[in-house]
Amino acid sequence: NMVVLARAYNSKSSKFYKNKSVKNTIEQALKNWVDNDYICDNWWHNQIGTPNNLVHVMLLIGDELPKDLVEKTQPIIGRAQIDAPGARPGGDRIKIAGIQAKNLLFIGDRETFDKVIEVIENEIKYVEWIGREYGYTYRLHQAGFVNRSAGGRGIQYGNSFHHRIDGVNNTLSYGLGYADTFVEWAVYTAGTKYSFAPDKLERLVDYFLDGICKTAVYGKFPDPGAKNRSVSRPGTLRPYNAETAENLLLTTNYRKNELQEIADIRNKGTKPTVSHATFFWNTEYFSYQRPDWFTSVRMYSTRNHNMEEPYNSEGLLNHHRGDGANHISRTGDEYYDIFPVFDYQKVPGATIMQKENLPPPTQIQKLGETDFVGAVVDGIYGAVAFDFKSPHDPLIARKSWFFFDEEYVCLGTGISCKQQLPVVTTINQCLLRGDVTLSANNRKSVIEKGEKQFERVDWVFHDGIGYVFPEPAKIQLKNDVATGSWWNISKQSDSPKGEISMNVFMLWINHGTRPSDESYQYIVVPATSLKKMEQNSSKKNIVILANSPEIQAAMNTNLGICQAVFYKGGELEIAENLKLVSDNPGIVMLKMKNKKIDEISVTDPNRELTRFNLSVSAKIEKNGENFNAVWNENSGLTHISIDLPADNYTGESVTINL
Repeated sequence: NMVVLARAYNSKSSKFYKNKSVKNTIEQALKNWVDNDYICDNWWHNQIGTPNNLVHVMLLIGDELPKDLVEKTQPIIGRAQIDAPGARPGGDRIKIAGIQAKNLLFIGDRETFDKVIEVIENEIKYVEWIGREYGYTYRLHQAGFVNRSAGGRGIQYGNSFHHRIDGVNNTLSYGLGYADTFVEWAVYTAGTKYSFAPDKLERLVDYFLDGICKTAVYGKFPDPGAKNRSVSRPGTLRPYNAETAENLLLTTNYRKNELQEIADIRNKGTKPTVSHATFFWNTEYFSYQRPDWFTSVRMYSTRNHNMEEPYNSEGLLNHHRGDGANHISRTGDEYYDIFPVFDYQKVPGATIMQKENLPPPTQIQKLGETDFVGAVVDGIYGAVAFDFKSPHDPLIARKSWFFFDEEYVCLGTGISCKQQLPVVTTINQCLLRGDVTLSANNRKSVIEKGEKQFERVDWVFHDGIGYVFPEPAKIQLKNDVATGSWWNISKQSDSPKGEISMNVFMLWINHGTRPSDESYQYIVVPATSLKKMEQNSSKKNIVILANSPEIQAAMNTNLGICQAVFYKGGELEIAENLKLVSDNPGIVMLKMKNKKIDEISVTDPNRELTRFNLSVSAKIEKNGENFNAVWNENSGLTHISIDLPADNYTGESVTINL
């Protein structure tokens, strides 16, 4: 409130401009604060929140306040300094440095200010993650052997963000504040001797466009799949404003057109033009966008944890929100403030054992138990694989997703559970918008509100999204009121305690009690109409080539794209005259042109290989900088060996052109 009053007092457009009563109120409030020196149990308020507010009061009105009062404020503001315990590398360090720099400007300490600005600029960097290539794993960590020199906090190679050493995706929380602080100082220092070096500004722009914006629907709406405990705060999915993009445009011409498009999308509601397939290999998070839709997949492996801890008693039911969560957006507000009424055992995309109650919040964060987690991308198309072993329940499944222009394919296999409880795969759970239409046995009907089970379902349509079942399926559907409260998911003092109700759409597949080697397959058509569903629900352009515990694969015949997941080396028949053989586990994408293989993309989700070896039954003789292809007349196969990235790029995809 002091900051609000100080702004009103100092603004010529305010009716309280230079109002003595307002000034006296600020003085009294500030005196009360310094006399009592209020300390919060949460360190953040002591080292960031309170100093940040007080330094803004000083900058706005400090020159007009009594000198002794200003001096008494300094020790409180001084808790924000780069040697403070909370100034850990990553999001908090840069915020604290920014507060300290503002205070140094206020008190006129140029020498220290110069040092702090240098610290701020030098924090714009990629950090080394603490994966196996650095001799560090979490299993060693639990045994007490830690290679802390690798760090791991900050911008990751690939442009995601880790705030802690748990490997959790913090791009839209701490990573957002991190970028905003840098951008703020980039603007302040532009054109001065303190202006940031061009390479630092370019890295900042890359992180903003390729990290933050690709973790958001159209670069505007936060992806709920990338959120952690903040889902328990009202308004957490509100759209971003254009300030960051506009400020970056003031500091550099680098990627100017892309920054302008984001600014226009956020400010004017301009339709995006960007299509991308992006995998953040250090964070096990995948995002995919077309101009009319956005989706993502969130996973975890032995290299990182599933979810943020429920710090400050927030996000108390987030146990399964990393278990292959697959959110789907057309408008960006499909999940807005749904979280108080959300069924946290029916997370979109996830396969979950249904329990009477979730474990206590202390059991939310778990280390992944499998290595084979990853995605192959060429920048435009991609496929994702998750060898899932639940750290919470005796449940395993092999899950994959195959992404194209107008649809994506979802496959699951080997679904097995050792407990006498039902297991379900949720296709979606979002806000109910309009009618739900279902086709079963080739008969279409609008579904009345309630919860029902349907058999031999061909497709379901809701809110511009179609869900197609290549083989008639037994599904369960709910389109009804759900109740809950913010207090159920957050015990923050300001968390609303009243019960609220919302209309919710939920669609899921029940695999039965204690399933053994069960499977599923469905196709999501994210931007369509009821008329189009009626006319082209068969999706004949999609061929599911395999859905076994060894291989999962799909092909889009219109695009000439085949994507395959090999959990171990194996052979896949793609067409009558084309087969793909992988010598090793991995994910492969083939792109055809004029019925010939034009491009191959590969990745090693296990992060163990230095070269990826595969063969195709087509004659190719070509060598490249990072691959060689050798035709064998006797076998009728071309053997292709592809160099894979190392060190900080382990897990990234490689694409070769043939």
